[in-house]
Amino acid sequence: MTASVWFVLAIVVVALAFDFINGFHDAANSIATVVSTRVLSPTAAVVWAGVFNFVAFFVFGTAVAKTMGKGLVDLAIVDATVVLAGLLGAIAWNLITWYGGLPSSSSHALMGGYAGAAVAKAGTHAIIASGWVKPLAFIVLSPMIGMAVAFSLTIGLSWLLRNSLPRRVDRNFRVLQLVSAAFMSLSHGSNDSQKTMGIIVSLLVAEQALFQNFPIAAFHVTSVDTIPTWVAFAAYVAIGAGTMAGGWRIVKTMGQRLTKLKPFGGFAAETGAAVTIAFASHYGIPVSTTHTITGAITGVGAANRISAVRWGVAGRIVWAWILTIPATAGIAGLSYVILRAAGL
Repeated sequence: MTASVWFVLAIVVVALAFDFINGFHDAANSIATVVSTRVLSPTAAVVWAGVFNFVAFFVFGTAVAKTMGKGLVDLAIVDATVVLAGLLGAIAWNLITWYGGLPSSSSHALMGGYAGAAVAKAGTHAIIASGWVKPLAFIVLSPMIGMAVAFSLTIGLSWLLRNSLPRRVDRNFRVLQLVSAAFMSLSHGSNDSQKTMGIIVSLLVAEQALFQNFPIAAFHVTSVDTIPTWVAFAAYVAIGAGTMAGGWRIVKTMGQRLTKLKPFGGFAAETGAAVTIAFASHYGIPVSTTHTITGAITGVGAANRISAVRWGVAGRIVWAWILTIPATAGIAGLSYVILRAAGL
């Protein structure tokens, strides 16, 4: 084992730390609605969400991981320093936006960081342009689809239940929201954990020569098309643990400031977002779970009345979305320059 091997293994730990922060930062995606409607206490909600983030390990495949690993950046450019710089850029942006209470996208932070570090090393030809079409399109499409599904659910269910007693509707949807929160957490884990898997596997493939004499066979990874079980398991554990740690600043923005929700609306928002994310995960599209649930919550508010949505708060969130990829790319690019200057 050489120092270089230890350096790569340390970066794997940093990647899992990002995954933990991803869960921490994006806890609001899974629990904001169920907390704001008082269906679950904050503590119970984060445990509920954390468990189902991990359960995604047994349900979904690895299509998103493969997209992240080989579809965005030319693997010939990737090395340990590129991956580390990309992770540092994503982690820095997540912490900045968490502190500001802004639900920005951990997914786009990771994508922007990874691309920024690669460009800092080799220029723009390091980017696989065709691989960015769907992820960039879904920056717009995922919140719109989440909004449309949640809006339609709200309108349709309101019509079906128009003669029901409000008290009975509220009681039934308090139970149903447990199901929708679980579905949301499951889909969140499926998409977001796989991004970290893809980064870890691309690192191991890029540095495979270092592991030829490494005693643990599980680290001998030669293709991004095969995601080792230990990588998937570790990523799901990290995001589940991070979700359990919570992220109350963003929970407050998502669950209380954007629009007021009742269990009926919380169910519609979570279901709309979860359906959208699960669809994207199935087709290997790395989407922002944050964008999607925000769009769904907005759809529920707009279905009640347009003025129910606090559009000023929504505007701040959109600006955070717009800035995420260029900001993380810039931070990661600078990180790469500093790391190389330090001899890493």
